[in-house]
Amino acid sequence: MSPFKSPIIFVCSFLLVACAHVPKQQLPQPAQPVQAGQAEQSDQADEAGQADESGQSDQLAQSPESQAGQVLPNIELSSQLLYEFLVSELASQRGYKDLAAEASTAMAEQTHDPRVAKRAAQLAFESGDMEKTIAAFKVWQSVDPTSTTATRLLSSVLLRSGKLDEAGVEFARILREDNAKVGSNFLEILQILSAYPDKTAALKLMRELAQPYPNVAEAHWVVAHMAQISGDTALAMSEVKQVRSLRKEWAAGVSLEAQLLQKESPTQALGVLRDYLSAYPKSREIRLQYARVLLDQKQFQQARAEFQLLANEMPDNAEMIFAVALISLQLNDFQDAEVQLKQALGKGKKEHDVVQYYLGQLSEAKKDEQQALEHYREVKGGEYRFAAATRVAYLLSKSGQLAEARQYLHQLQPDNNQQRVQLLIIEAQLLREANQLPEAYQVLQQGLLSMPNQIDLLYETAMLADMIGKPDVFEQLIRKLIQINPGYAHAYNALGYSLLGRNERLAEAMELVEKALQLAPNDPAIMDSVGWGYYRTGKLDDSIKILRRAYTLDPDPEIAAHLGEVLWVYGNSQEAEQIWQNSLKENPDNVPLRDVIKKFNP
Repeated sequence: MSPFKSPIIFVCSFLLVACAHVPKQQLPQPAQPVQAGQAEQSDQADEAGQADESGQSDQLAQSPESQAGQVLPNIELSSQLLYEFLVSELASQRGYKDLAAEASTAMAEQTHDPRVAKRAAQLAFESGDMEKTIAAFKVWQSVDPTSTTATRLLSSVLLRSGKLDEAGVEFARILREDNAKVGSNFLEILQILSAYPDKTAALKLMRELAQPYPNVAEAHWVVAHMAQISGDTALAMSEVKQVRSLRKEWAAGVSLEAQLLQKESPTQALGVLRDYLSAYPKSREIRLQYARVLLDQKQFQQARAEFQLLANEMPDNAEMIFAVALISLQLNDFQDAEVQLKQALGKGKKEHDVVQYYLGQLSEAKKDEQQALEHYREVKGGEYRFAAATRVAYLLSKSGQLAEARQYLHQLQPDNNQQRVQLLIIEAQLLREANQLPEAYQVLQQGLLSMPNQIDLLYETAMLADMIGKPDVFEQLIRKLIQINPGYAHAYNALGYSLLGRNERLAEAMELVEKALQLAPNDPAIMDSVGWGYYRTGKLDDSIKILRRAYTLDPDPEIAAHLGEVLWVYGNSQEAEQIWQNSLKENPDNVPLRDVIKKFNP
């Protein structure tokens, strides 16, 4: 006979069916284990640590231990017990979460039935009262001490409540009582613990939990991972070395080691991944990580070869094919890029809009602007909708259809103010390229009426004011921009360089460009302004030094013009000529460069 007599089974079944139609909050659950060999463990562990926010009520309801292996009490249904059950469930349905939680927890303590205790824990969690939730989970744990789910969820709730030490006791219990699965349990604990805001305290606890398990690779791996999150790279590397010595075949160990090395020594990271692949060539996770590091280091040929291997192994994976296509595009291998993009489109798994956008990019690179227009017009939505639309406007303008391009821009529906500003700037740019500077300035001015404090719009309007001979308006707008955003380096640079160009207020101009350089010390354009300022104020040695550095970072024709002029005045006309001619080969139509050459060598 059932531990409960048949009438209560019927009543409970009826109520649970009824409750299924009532929206419920979701219970915390232990996150899924980290998959060995994943190349992005840091991000995944951080995300997995948030698993107690979603998908957990269903997991609890479907827990396989909810029936099997439980010791159920033999309690006869009484009117009082039925009444308490009805109160709990009806209170839950009516939204009285606190009452439902209290009644169900009291009933669990009275009956010692694990099913009731589990339901009490669920209702307590739905109430939002963490103290009641903890108490209910502890009742469930005491009623059903064999329930690993109860212990895991209790540890998660304790952690959410900031009770790190108490959660640690439960974590240790999980590891101790389920020794056969200690490795996977460490990985689950990591996913819960990595969400704890005090990373240093979380790392300390993880080290304490791992200490009794010196020969478990996962124990060292989770400590290494927590150390990485906490910024203790030395500890992370020490622990990951232990992982590699215990399980050198485990992809997760080599993946984490490569991650730790990548920032400081990408060459070493590549070597670690390459060595592993030579021993375990079938590891897709590591090959993908290797390909991504190659790509990050701009080793495009090698990266494409690795992505191609992955694409060959997974012919239905449009993402791999798409990666090969984009790298081919980067390498100007247009034929292969087109083949791969069309293949990705044919697979139907990569978004149609994304592929069409890159086919448009490819057609532009091939100088087939009509074909590019057709592809861009096929982008109907998604993340590239706006970018594709602006390319349509640009190509229309380039083909002599400026009025059509402007009309097209006016018909676009921007999603936010940032896109509204971009549309205004693009329209002004098209007018500027058509040498219609006053009209371009008017477009931007009109935009400022509705968005007077928008940084990019202020900057573009100011620069155009300077171009059309309105220095007072230019300075007014730039100073307003600086007031709104004191860290905007290019605003200081623009004002300082404008004063230098007019040979006015040189001391103030130097203060401005040097301030810009202080804010952006590695910006070649700002270095150029400072170098030009030194030239204007007679500091030729300083000017040459910083202009050389700027030209090395960016061989821009305007920087070449400035550097050549200073070298010529300094007496090094031969080097000046060489710099000018080299730049002229790459930029034959650059007017400032041609003007300075004509000035010194007519």
